[in-house]
Amino acid sequence: MNFHAVVDMTPAWRGRIAVVPGARGIYTGPMQVFDGIISDRGSKYAVSGAPCAGPEEAKALIKTLCKQKKFAKATHNTWGLLLADGTPIKNDDGESGAGMVILRMLEREGLYDHLIIVTRWYGGKHLGGDRFRHVQDAVRYYLDRL
Repeated sequence: MNFHAVVDMTPAWRGRIAVVPGARGIYTGPMQVFDGIISDRGSKYAVSGAPCAGPEEAKALIKTLCKQKKFAKATHNTWGLLLADGTPIKNDDGESGAGMVILRMLEREGLYDHLIIVTRWYGGKHLGGDRFRHVQDAVRYYLDRL
């Protein structure tokens, strides 16, 4: 099993290192990015996330993520955000229903004011309902590393 170090530079965790098995961690500011976590029939998945206080900040974080050419060229950057007041905000980005999967998991976890983005690069074959399982697995991967 391969291990990769991820350095979290957010103020509360500055300089601490988390060892993440099997994924490549990329530091992009306050956002944690775990790339290459799932591969199925040519489709590849990544999951990213960061603390986020509202829809404008969410759009800014997604814009920052998409400055990396790889993420800008992704087929889908699906995301969900549950605000502290309980307001759900999501974007399926063409992956119908995926944003709601993210929101349900955030609600179940009780995680508010935190944006989670699941990125998919389409591999040429339809995944059917498996794509929802992969979204769940990607979000679980992220939540397990918070």
